[in-house]
Amino acid sequence: MKLRILTVFSCLFVLSCAKDNGFYKHELHQVRFEGNTYEYLKSKPGVYDSLVKVIDRVGLADALKTGDVTVFTPTNESFRLAIENLNSIRRRADKSPEFLSTIKYEHLDTMMSQYILDGRYTSDSLGQQDGRFFTDYRHGYQMHAKLRDSYSSGYIYGGPSVIEFTDPKRSQFVRNWVTTSTSSINIETNNGVVHALAPDHVFGFNDFVKRLTLIPPPTNLFFTVGGTFTASHEHSGGPNAVEASKYVFDGNPQTKFLISFPNTLWFQVELNEPTVANAYTLTSANDAQERDPIDWRLEGSHDGEAWTMLNSRSSEEFVDRFMQRVFRFNNTTAYTFYRLSVTRIRSGSTFQLADWSINYEELD
Repeated sequence: MKLRILTVFSCLFVLSCAKDNGFYKHELHQVRFEGNTYEYLKSKPGVYDSLVKVIDRVGLADALKTGDVTVFTPTNESFRLAIENLNSIRRRADKSPEFLSTIKYEHLDTMMSQYILDGRYTSDSLGQQDGRFFTDYRHGYQMHAKLRDSYSSGYIYGGPSVIEFTDPKRSQFVRNWVTTSTSSINIETNNGVVHALAPDHVFGFNDFVKRLTLIPPPTNLFFTVGGTFTASHEHSGGPNAVEASKYVFDGNPQTKFLISFPNTLWFQVELNEPTVANAYTLTSANDAQERDPIDWRLEGSHDGEAWTMLNSRSSEEFVDRFMQRVFRFNNTTAYTFYRLSVTRIRSGSTFQLADWSINYEELD
């Protein structure tokens, strides 16, 4: 009798090991909702109320009711974080708060459309090594998604699969991309697929505050007048390095100047002709907020030798990446030389800046 029980137990053990190859592989379960995608979102009060409100406001409800779509769904918390960040900035500027019902339609429409893809894509269609690019449902803006298996108890493929959903920012450089992850995937509706984003995702892929606080800069004298550009220090790779000083003058926020901070660093333009400037801009680079400048001074000169202080700033902050800030000052003198001297960065020993410009604004 004991021998028979032992034999049965041995067979079950062998079959069990053969079945799972000795480790656990998490299966990609798909949930079915009997209704359209819009109805699914409406069926989750307390989770997608803000999302439904925005979808209604920008006129995308019909697409979710009848269109062939995949939706990556930001939660109420995603919208709360975005609004809180925006209104924190507005309070500093003594401006009234904004709400989802008052934000400009154009900005809300552009950002919301990024989360709705044209076509149905379950996770098994995203398993390529490099992921896949897609276009959003309304504007044809390019997004990217990739399936990633997580780990559990030390086993590869032992945990739940997640999708990395990315806004490539129209950049070919992965370092400029902004990525978030899903908390659940493969919820199928009658006309689409829903992948739920993690609650810590901030709606807008880092663009929410920037879009709603951006003030168009005055005329850029680097382009309208032109000149010769120099910097006190250069990248270790030389003037043609990928992150050389020349990129701080090019007007492209996707490029940047990166250098080990030498305690004081200046940028200078010698304009092609003496010109009045009464504003300047600084644009933060793509990563590492601790590298941002926080103290600097702007000076003007007729000969490049004697300098006049025009503006100085202390303990400034860039709350977002690729953030352009405009600084205005009183000046009616036409200078040939303008110089920005950076005297302190946020922390650490590395400095970076995407762009600097000297500008002129007509005053009333």
